[in-house]
Amino acid sequence: MKSLLKFVAIGILAVVASGPLFAQSNPLVGTWKLNPEKSKFNPGPAPKSMTRTVEAQGDGVKYTFDGVSGDGTAIAYSFAVSFDGKDNAITGSMPSGADSISAKRIDSNTFDATLKQGGKVIGTSKVEVSQDGKVTTVTSKGTNATGQATNDVSVYNKQ
Repeated sequence: MKSLLKFVAIGILAVVASGPLFAQSNPLVGTWKLNPEKSKFNPGPAPKSMTRTVEAQGDGVKYTFDGVSGDGTAIAYSFAVSFDGKDNAITGSMPSGADSISAKRIDSNTFDATLKQGGKVIGTSKVEVSQDGKVTTVTSKGTNATGQATNDVSVYNKQ
């Protein structure tokens, strides 16, 4: 009986300890700053600044965005995704006006996301982390809050 309890305790410890290992091996996790020189926003203007913090959360990740828009308005929103294709709520005020996001992982460094407002698709994004893990490129198409078509490439450098 003692050996069974010892085995169970070791198993639980291994599961608990693997959380930080998952975070370290997940290329999405970290703090990322927008590189405005390498990014393109159509139509503009580009954000004056943007920092995204990505944390491991269960079988997915939690994103937190903080920045300043091109017109000087504060940007602050967050969401969690599990890469299961299901809609997840966006809290705060996303510039596109989206209120939910779903994501599907393509591989360990890439996923596709769909943004919705009131259940209607308003945009799609492909998120790709470079093989060296230092750069994330987000290619997005959709409609902004004023109804204009958007075609953006956001490049983030890992901090």
